Amino acid sequence: MDHAVALVQAYLQLNGYFTSAEYPIMASAGRNGVRSITDVDVLAFRFPTGFPTGQPIPRRGKKMPRGLDFSELDPGLGAPPDAIDMVIGEVKEGRVGINTGIRNPEVLRAVISRLGDDEQEEVVEELLRTGVATTSSGVVVRLIAFGSFPPGDAVPPCRIISLGHALTYLQSYVRKHWNVLRHLQFKDPAFGFLMTLEKARRGGAGRRGEEGVEVVPPTGEQRRPRRR
Repeated sequence: MDHAVALVQAYLQLNGYFTSAEYPIMASAGRNGVRSITDVDVLAFRFPTGFPTGQPIPRRGKKMPRGLDFSELDPGLGAPPDAIDMVIGEVKEGRVGINTGIRNPEVLRAVISRLGDDEQEEVVEELLRTGVATTSSGVVVRLIAFGSFPPGDAVPPCRIISLGHALTYLQSYVRKHWNVLRHLQFKDPAFGFLMTLEKARRGGAGRRGEEGVEVVPPTGEQRRPRRR
């Protein structure tokens, strides 16, 4: 998986989204079977709820078990509070941009068809015109472009979120919930790497000093203090 895509996926997941990275869009190719049109960098869904994602509903007389807080939705995402949010994300490691593949009506129809809505043409037209559309079933579909630097060329209507913003959010989350997170192991490449960086940062001090270097002497020989 692309490093930038992994970062965005971790960012969306911590905001309560179910994600699919590098989602392939296929089309019929007649007798030859199917052909690949493009890949959607990130496809994400978030369902509105009155309780933090992944937390059990508290019962009367019982205290809520302490765990991770998924209720603090990043305002920068602009997610609708009372509707299912579907994000079609384009991720660039450099300048923000949206590939022509994502703006292809055929691609958008294929993505939106996963929702089972019949009025796909109207939704696709609205999405291309404004960057946001609502399906007949009430699902909000949005185009979001992620990148490290501002766009060099004009981009179609969409929301732009910098990778720096996503990184800052992730780092803040790790430090806020460190007492819980430090006991866990993560398979997600981006979030797992951030956890490793935070462990390294916190473990660099202590008896090894600020430089994080120590020489262990032979048995019986006293350890000499480090000269400043």
